[in-house]
Amino acid sequence: MTDDAPAGRLTLNLMHFARALRAAGLPVGPGKVLQAVEAVEAVGLSNRTDFYWALHAIFVNRHDQSELFDQAFHVFWRNPDILKKMMSLMLPKVRTEAPDQPEMAQRLAEALHGSGAEQEEPEKTEIEVDASFTVSAAERLQDKDFEKMTGEEMAQAKRLLARLALPLAEVTTRRYRPDPMGPRVDPRATLRRMLRTGGDLSDLARKRRRTRPPPLVVLCDISGSMTRYSRMLLHFMHAVTNDRDRVYSFVFGTRLTNITRHLRHKDVDVALDAVSGAVADWSGGTRIGTALHAFNRTWARRVLGQGAVVLLITDGLDRDAGEGLAAEADRLHKSCRRLVWLNPLLRWEGFAPKSSGIRALLPHVDDFLAAHSLNSLADLAGVLSSEGPRRSPGLRRWLKEAAG
Repeated sequence: MTDDAPAGRLTLNLMHFARALRAAGLPVGPGKVLQAVEAVEAVGLSNRTDFYWALHAIFVNRHDQSELFDQAFHVFWRNPDILKKMMSLMLPKVRTEAPDQPEMAQRLAEALHGSGAEQEEPEKTEIEVDASFTVSAAERLQDKDFEKMTGEEMAQAKRLLARLALPLAEVTTRRYRPDPMGPRVDPRATLRRMLRTGGDLSDLARKRRRTRPPPLVVLCDISGSMTRYSRMLLHFMHAVTNDRDRVYSFVFGTRLTNITRHLRHKDVDVALDAVSGAVADWSGGTRIGTALHAFNRTWARRVLGQGAVVLLITDGLDRDAGEGLAAEADRLHKSCRRLVWLNPLLRWEGFAPKSSGIRALLPHVDDFLAAHSLNSLADLAGVLSSEGPRRSPGLRRWLKEAAG
């Protein structure tokens, strides 16, 4: 064996590791592999923690990528004698048996447990004349939980979210526009028309009120319990922000952060990188009452004018056990035209509003909807585009269960 063979083996294993991260959804290219080799040479191989953080600094760009990297690292480099192996630069390759680790994300398992020719051909959807009992792959993806999606399915879902439109029922404003069939006479326009004809009598000019979609405010929970959904929901928020004007986006965990300016960038990757740098409380605790208090005090008067609609995206699991949450939710509800609560926990058939945070929020919202799949977000578009009653009839059932 030549002197440079061990180094080649280390580089080869780093390439396999980078390939697995890329297949799992992280933006890893050849340049990062070269940087990883340089980083490992700089920190050495005598300390596993230094080795971990050297690779973490290279391959992780956003906070929401840390959990996936951590799982991939401990699966790929999990040999108990890893330090001895590292010292000899004979690192193990990816193995296919299940590790003694907590349950991995499905897309990570797919990336690590096989690739290329070793994987079986995916089952193709058969098209038959009588398709009454068949379901296409696209339809399955629409109903699939974000938490259970593979890396490829997540990429497809993100592309679908980029084309998602969120129409809002238009509201009447105080301004007027010319309309020959309008219900009101426009005296100024009528006088201007008479001046052009030398004072002769002419038809009355008429006008009616302008209509336009109301502002949209999105408050999204990015705490630890929402980690598996916050990534897709941020893509949803980016799509909505770039689809219409007057959209204001905020995220919260233990504090409130305004990310409106960051999401206005057309490139979703650049936008989410900017959000990652601006937010300091990813995957931590949740203080919903504190976040709503900060919003009501600092931002409500700025963004809730002209009948704004508010989307509150959270599972309702509050670190402060709902302390002060009811009062802040009531103030928010009175300040907006409509308050819609999107909760991923509604995907469970046996869901019951038992936590104190959910009980405190429910009496002050107008709609209580799920937010765990593409179809659930499409259903939201249907709800917001309709001009039904402010409070949905389906909310009564949840209020009864919370009271009981």
